[in-house]
Amino acid sequence: MFLSRRNGFGPLDKAIAALVPLVLIAVGVVVYLATRPDACAGGLEKHDGQCVGVTDEAFDADDEIKGLIGAVAKENERVADAWSSPKKGRTPIPYGRIALMMPFTSDESSAMTADMIRRALAGAHAAQLRANSSGGPHYQLLMAPDGKDLDKWRPVVDDLEDLVNDRQSPLVGVMGLPSSTPETRDAMRALSKRRIATVGPVITSADMNAPYFFKTSPNNDLLADALGQYLKRNPGEEKGFLVFDSRPDDVYSRNLHRLLEKKFGKKYGLRQRSASFLGSTGPAAGIPQRFQSAAQKICVTDSDTVFFAGRDQDLPALVKRLSQEPSCDRSNPVRILKVGIGLEPTLTTPELTRMLRETKTTLVASASVAPEWEKKKSGRPAGFDGFLTYFDRLKDAYDFGDKDLDDGYAIMYHDAFTLLANAFDRSYSEANEGTREVDGTTKTPEPALTPTKDDVYNTLIDASIVDTGDATRCIGCLQGAAGTYGFEKSSDTNQWPVCKPIPVIEHPAPANRKAQPTYRSFEKAFKHPCP
Repeated sequence: MFLSRRNGFGPLDKAIAALVPLVLIAVGVVVYLATRPDACAGGLEKHDGQCVGVTDEAFDADDEIKGLIGAVAKENERVADAWSSPKKGRTPIPYGRIALMMPFTSDESSAMTADMIRRALAGAHAAQLRANSSGGPHYQLLMAPDGKDLDKWRPVVDDLEDLVNDRQSPLVGVMGLPSSTPETRDAMRALSKRRIATVGPVITSADMNAPYFFKTSPNNDLLADALGQYLKRNPGEEKGFLVFDSRPDDVYSRNLHRLLEKKFGKKYGLRQRSASFLGSTGPAAGIPQRFQSAAQKICVTDSDTVFFAGRDQDLPALVKRLSQEPSCDRSNPVRILKVGIGLEPTLTTPELTRMLRETKTTLVASASVAPEWEKKKSGRPAGFDGFLTYFDRLKDAYDFGDKDLDDGYAIMYHDAFTLLANAFDRSYSEANEGTREVDGTTKTPEPALTPTKDDVYNTLIDASIVDTGDATRCIGCLQGAAGTYGFEKSSDTNQWPVCKPIPVIEHPAPANRKAQPTYRSFEKAFKHPCP
């Protein structure tokens, strides 16, 4: 039976009628804020048209990495659920958070190419999956975009500082900061001022130093020393030529330029024979990659050893210009010496390799990783196989491009994450092992003690090489995909890796070349060879 209304709508109906438009307006505002063109997903904020900040969720980025970002976000959610809502009968799994601070978008002049970003993220995610597959604490990989030119770091550092005092899921440390620029230097100093351990996987400029800043790749000084060892065994005609990037704000190229002149200038006549060019990385300052003058000078001086003080992105243009230079005597072999993380795939394309062979030119690269590690089991670092297991699983799901390990980014980003995770693991185990005295009574720690960022730093700095009298041993060192190495609390090393292998790669590889000893960073400081 229905009741009829005598006077139409009652008070309740009128209240609802008044409320409905307000609710619709509120819903519309929320929808607009979430979908408006300038909105940033994942809690990031817009700064000068770019989404920056720190997030554990998926967000908009280059198309090539959207799938990987989604995979990281999914793993982050699983880690959080394993702590807050463990499966029945399971103990909650504690977790820490490691922030990946780097660009997630790119263009022609940005600090990282799209391929570098994709491989770096893949290496870090592979390390995350590897760390979360074992016992002990698990890890979220926070994504911290700081702008394509690395200049939006301030809001990112502020967000990271807010995470420091979260004892439930502490910030373990920061990794990334991928390029030696003034902006990177400012960011690493700001993080160090806040006593947050930070790892630069691919930083090599020797003057990129701060008390809490660790590097898993060797610096330009060490890389140049490895080239020096190579040149002692392969001196050539000792007719040198220096080609250098003239950008005044490129910390990496300027540092490398100074070191090459210092180490090889006198013997190879680099002060008398050199040419500059404008690199392609950085703000517009003229036409980049103009190598005509350099190529002509190299040819007319009949130089056989060319030292390149620039970034890998610019080197193919020099090779192509040399191949077109009519004044070159093609009967004399030439080698171009460079340093870097690996051998960029753009340097080994079929077209460029053909040019190198036709002009009798060899690229000689002192690097942090060697492409042959993937192809040959003999001679590869002990930790390489563990990395490859998880990286190959990602390769089946995502396209990382050709020669995805050659540039070294995936390997070094894996090692940076693993370095921080291992330090947190060790700190956590030591804090919770055995018993402790509480109010005069010996008890097992309960609840579990969570290490702080200071504990992580102290563990990192204590991973060192020890001389036992008849050998050297690595105590608490990282067994990474790029080698086994540690760190010393020393003004001589400045948190650069100690005993890090530095292979020298030749491309195209000469026939019947005997295997040469691998240079190890700071090995001369020890009486016995590195372990």
